Amino acid sequence: MDCEGQKLAEQLMQIMLLSFAVIAIGAGYITASFQTMILTYAGGVVLTTLVTLPNWPFFNHHPLKWLDPSEAEKHPKPQPSVNVTAKKKFTSI
Repeated sequence: MDCEGQKLAEQLMQIMLLSFAVIAIGAGYITASFQTMILTYAGGVVLTTLVTLPNWPFFNHHPLKWLDPSEAEKHPKPQPSVNVTAKKKFTSI
């Protein structure tokens, strides 16, 4: 799953869970049954898991292009410059 796919999966999860929560509260209120509410929401959680957890092909529309190892050796990573600064001691008065 690429980065954009992860973002899409996160958005889908949030939207689906919120939607199923609203539907479950409505169904529970209409039937006056706490059990109906819990079962409706549990079904929504299972469906949300089946949609967002596996690595479906529509989550891979923006694959990352990795640098070939031989090319990486030709272009070494720049080393950070060493900047030594004197640390000042702060004393309380």
